[in-house]
Amino acid sequence: MSALIRFCLKASLLALCSATTLLAAPAAGTACVSRPVTLMVPYPAGGLSDVIARSIHLSLSKQLGQPVLVENLGGAGGAIAAQKVLAAPADGHMVFLGSPNEVILTPLANAAVKLRHDQFRLLGPVTFNPMVLLARKDLPAQSIDELIALARTPGGKPLSYGSVGYGSLYHFAGEDLSTRVGAAMLHVPYKGGAPLLQDMGAGLVDFTMMPWATMYRGLADQGRLKILGWVGPRREKFAPEAPAFAEGKLLKDFEYSTWAGLMVRKETPDATAVCLHQALTTTLEQPEVQQAILSTGSMPAAARTLDESAKQFAAEAARFQALAKRINLQPQ
Repeated sequence: MSALIRFCLKASLLALCSATTLLAAPAAGTACVSRPVTLMVPYPAGGLSDVIARSIHLSLSKQLGQPVLVENLGGAGGAIAAQKVLAAPADGHMVFLGSPNEVILTPLANAAVKLRHDQFRLLGPVTFNPMVLLARKDLPAQSIDELIALARTPGGKPLSYGSVGYGSLYHFAGEDLSTRVGAAMLHVPYKGGAPLLQDMGAGLVDFTMMPWATMYRGLADQGRLKILGWVGPRREKFAPEAPAFAEGKLLKDFEYSTWAGLMVRKETPDATAVCLHQALTTTLEQPEVQQAILSTGSMPAAARTLDESAKQFAAEAARFQALAKRINLQPQ
């Protein structure tokens, strides 16, 4: 065989392999959606989840080549919005800004909620959120230890604490606190953080434990509420003057934080999930998006692969299922 023939055969084989590769792998920039995408937020407008969604939706629209429209739907600890996502086609045109609240905790606490966390697929985390204890402005306590002493006052009225719904993380945290300090407390559920903060500003609720949001600084500066402390071992940069629970004497090992991430139905095709994951990853790499997330009082989440996200999701589900048993949570 002449050198020319060998060269031609080699060139033909390379061309065939290249063509096969191009057919097997999706081309860069391949669209995974063909019409506007709904970004479902499980709480009313004005709360932390809402502002996080609005921090990413424009860049996500650019990456997907389609408008991403934020829709707010509160109620049942976020389960109403989660159910709407499950009722939509699994084609990537409805994504959910979810957290442990809606897809792990609420089903454990609300007997009427039939969804399961394993019906969702986590595309990736968006934010990490440390939690803080907020109190009404005239509550006679300036620290977590003083709040506990107040809760333990013999013959005193039980302290009330607000959450975004029965079975939410903030309800879990309140029940855990009540159990740990041995004092009865009254749970007051809301459809979202915004109405809860309004009632706290009016003095109708004693305290809450919520993910940090920049708006808390303004509310505290206006004298509408107090920031009593970070729910964990250390102070956070968003309000370094507020002490951590671990700095007190009574709850050194009490820690809560949360995260938010984009989810789709589990049945969403792998190719669509990979495409959406890449769009989210690229969105979160944008400096303006990172700054917008920081401005909400959240921390941009570190990038994770789909497999890493799946492992994180499963670990969180196991952790909160164990917590539900520890506080003897009874589905209602």
